[in-house]
Amino acid sequence: MNKNGIMKYLIPGFIFQSVVIGGGYGTGAEIAQYFGVNGMLGGLLAMVVTTVVWSLLCAVTFEFVRNFRTFDYNSMMGKLLGKAGFLYEVCYVILMLIVLGVINATAGSMLNSLTGATPWLGVIILSVGMIFLVIKGTEAIEKVLSMWSIVLYIVYIIFLIMVFTKFGGNITSEIAKGEVTGNWFLSGLQYSFYNLGIVPALLYTVRDVESRKEAVTCGAIAGVIGVIPAVLLLLAMGCNLSTVAAAEVPVTVIFDMLDMKWLYILFEIVLFGTLIETGTGFIKAVTDRIEATVEKKSGKLPSGLRPVLALVFVLIGVGVSTFGLTGLIAKGYGTACWGFLVIYVIPMLTIGIYKISKAGK
Repeated sequence: MNKNGIMKYLIPGFIFQSVVIGGGYGTGAEIAQYFGVNGMLGGLLAMVVTTVVWSLLCAVTFEFVRNFRTFDYNSMMGKLLGKAGFLYEVCYVILMLIVLGVINATAGSMLNSLTGATPWLGVIILSVGMIFLVIKGTEAIEKVLSMWSIVLYIVYIIFLIMVFTKFGGNITSEIAKGEVTGNWFLSGLQYSFYNLGIVPALLYTVRDVESRKEAVTCGAIAGVIGVIPAVLLLLAMGCNLSTVAAAEVPVTVIFDMLDMKWLYILFEIVLFGTLIETGTGFIKAVTDRIEATVEKKSGKLPSGLRPVLALVFVLIGVGVSTFGLTGLIAKGYGTACWGFLVIYVIPMLTIGIYKISKAGK
């Protein structure tokens, strides 16, 4: 994909947002559990924390891989932590399985509620989409995920306009309360940490970055692009924050209040596409890592390896989806975030910066 001009800076952010937004983010479940529970102002403050951490870690990571040309997570973590780098992969695979379970469960229930069809139809469509994109490779994934991110932004803005048109008074009142409950700073950190675990899986998007300025700019923009849909969704929840934040699928409650069937259908279509994006991003990182290892050891890459790997991971994700959506997010993600903090975030901000400074000299 041509990354000349501004697209070089935007594509990493679009891909980052595409992978982050699926499942709990897109349905509003993650936004409610990590931001909505802190009140409107508390939630917005937590999002500022998340944005700063995302941008900082993306910037440092992108500059690290630019220096050492480590464009898959295995080689990057090996350069960062040496033999202990495998610990990242353990956490990443666990998170991937949880996410695949979440998006399969979401896809099945989404299509069932929208059309009345069996949930398995949603799972099948999701699986076919992920397998197709993974097989098509990097260029196709970058094009599709970037284009769909733009579509998502448009739909989210329309959604927010409609919510403000009907419930603007409620939202402004909620903001004016200045309510801050719980530990908003910790919520922002925790949410950012487990999502930052996926950054090393997106390194293929910065292969064309040529300077430190470009790497840092790409990272800073990625953090902002990633959080904007969350801000829009939290503001929309302000129509009835306490009720919406307590629901298992918050966006459904908002659309019930809006009573706009056409917008609900459009939103669901776009959200379904983000589920495919998220699963594709996670699976691609692992297939890239396995392919790089196989090619390094044997000198060639078996032609059928990628389709087989994609199919295997998709089927495992279907198996994991038998658990509840809220339970998966609350239990699995909460544990994973601390692993990524210890294994990736802290080492990148210390060892990584040190090695970058040495490489620069």
